[in-house]
Amino acid sequence: MTEKPTFYITTPIYYPSDKLHIGHAYTTVAADAMTRYKRQRGFDAYFLTGTDEHGLKIQQRAAEAGMKPLAFVDGIVEGIQKLWQLLDIDYSDFIRTTEKRHEQVVQSLFKKIYEQGDIYKSEYSGWYCTPCETFFTEHQLAEGHVCPDCGRPVQMAQEESYFFKMSKYADRWLEFIEANPDFIQPESRRNEMINFVKQGLEDLCVSRTTFDWGIKVPFDEKHVVYVWFDALVNYISALGLGSADDSKYQKYWPADVHLMAKDIIRFHAIIWPIILMAAGLPLPKKVVAHGWLLMQDGKMSKSKGNVVDPVVLVEKYGVDAIRFFLLREMAYGMDANYSEEALVNCINIDLANDYGNLLSRTTAMIEKFLGGEVAPGSEGTEFDAELLALAAQTPEAMAKYMDKVDIANAIGEVWKLVAKANKYIDDTAPWTLNKNGEREKLKTVMYNLAEVLRQVTILISPVMPNVAAKVWQQLGLSAEAAGQDWQALKWGGFPAGTKICRGEALFPRIDWEAAQAEQAQAEPPAEAELPKAEAAAMEPVKPEISIEDFERIDLRVCQVIACEKVKKADKLLQLTVKLGNEERTVVSGIAKFYQPEELVGKQLVLVANLKPAKLRGIESRGMILAAGDGENLRVLQVPAEIGPGGSVR
Repeated sequence: MTEKPTFYITTPIYYPSDKLHIGHAYTTVAADAMTRYKRQRGFDAYFLTGTDEHGLKIQQRAAEAGMKPLAFVDGIVEGIQKLWQLLDIDYSDFIRTTEKRHEQVVQSLFKKIYEQGDIYKSEYSGWYCTPCETFFTEHQLAEGHVCPDCGRPVQMAQEESYFFKMSKYADRWLEFIEANPDFIQPESRRNEMINFVKQGLEDLCVSRTTFDWGIKVPFDEKHVVYVWFDALVNYISALGLGSADDSKYQKYWPADVHLMAKDIIRFHAIIWPIILMAAGLPLPKKVVAHGWLLMQDGKMSKSKGNVVDPVVLVEKYGVDAIRFFLLREMAYGMDANYSEEALVNCINIDLANDYGNLLSRTTAMIEKFLGGEVAPGSEGTEFDAELLALAAQTPEAMAKYMDKVDIANAIGEVWKLVAKANKYIDDTAPWTLNKNGEREKLKTVMYNLAEVLRQVTILISPVMPNVAAKVWQQLGLSAEAAGQDWQALKWGGFPAGTKICRGEALFPRIDWEAAQAEQAQAEPPAEAELPKAEAAAMEPVKPEISIEDFERIDLRVCQVIACEKVKKADKLLQLTVKLGNEERTVVSGIAKFYQPEELVGKQLVLVANLKPAKLRGIESRGMILAAGDGENLRVLQVPAEIGPGGSVR
């Protein structure tokens, strides 16, 4: 018997947050759909996910809750696993970084790289972002001395640490990327990573001594392994590398796809491959970074209060509809906008009007005109050839996109066939064929529609795993008779003589305006109440300065007269500001929190006498002041009655 080809896909292991929102769900749903698709194609597909449970922020949160770190994360991890179950996530393994099997591989890898001279002990002094668990040099920080990834305040860290010689491998990494241009996808992310490495790689701090919640450095137990070195190793520790049974590692590694959101691409596309290079292990085949699911006021985040609970949505609209919306709306490598109204529109248009209506019309006409029996006729129509040709092309067209992890376009190819089948009904007019007594043509038309529904349902089942059983019931098919895998996508697979069993609408239409009105009546507005701030550890107050020191800082009101995103920089905006009679250009690291058009016309506070600096080749004259409370960051605004150039005291 021929052994099946393998496919190994991973998601990042998730930080144990109290609440995962619908934005977090995209990666895992996408990886699950890819796994189901590959299994349809005859692959032995393996899907890994899990939780990243070490680090300073976990230790701090556990202490605030009066709990031991492991006990603190246990309950949260259970909630994450229940969410994945609710979303029909069929993972092959769920790894926790607190498991012994993971700890052993991390320590073994760390020791191996140390013994060959690529890890050395030194003193670390620099900036650390606790929420991102990331070190930054001074020149890497965004304007305002904040984390360039999340925009939150950083803290000065000074401690004895071990360092990994990342810089040693920069040229080798660039050579690898040149030889493997598809390794980082999409292309925009590859270019971003190449530019990052060409600017110069710093050696990476890979241990901490200021806290102890982590995996101990095997030869120096006062150090714990840096959380990102620890976390990335899960992709091979879960496969049993170095254990008595490493058969999964031998079978599935290297991974076919590491799938993640764009904000952690640098760790997976640069740090992880270089760790593997140093360890002499094969590199994964592809790293794919998708965009973010955005609300009207920007990226979902707990501190903004704009998170959407997937549990509530599943209870309201059903798991298949939620999975379909996520995968249909997220264009390859791009951000997608979320609103509940957009979700309802997707359900109404794609699922109710197109797919559901095709099933409803087809079964109604078979029942009414043919006594409920499906069987091919001896005569065809002039419209058959075009429908059959598209049906024959669709699996290959879908596969082309799925193999790139471009699931939105893959669904689009299937929906072309759905649209064609709906038009085929209008073109062939079965009601007229029935009226004219053209029974053989009518039977052919109805058979063709039933067969299209069978094929579309097989193709879309990785995205909507529960929909097939509902469709088969209405078409009078068993799962075995309908077919489940790619081999069943041959025209004519619908068994002749099958009796259909018409049922309720597959996806009932939702009256959005009526639903909103009903909700407003059911939930009378509560009394106005000021939002309560979430308790958070405050950034340490800096050393005292004299009034003379403060008076050297010239704070002025400036008016934004133009604003645009800095090319190839996700975090930077270029602002043209009016300062009295003068105009200046200022580059600010606030692009994650504002769209350019939001700032035009606003009056902000500018550090006017800051020494000019070049950022991405643009001379920035000044710094925009902003306030941060963790995940959120807002610029300081000044009322219009104080004109541009006014002093801030």
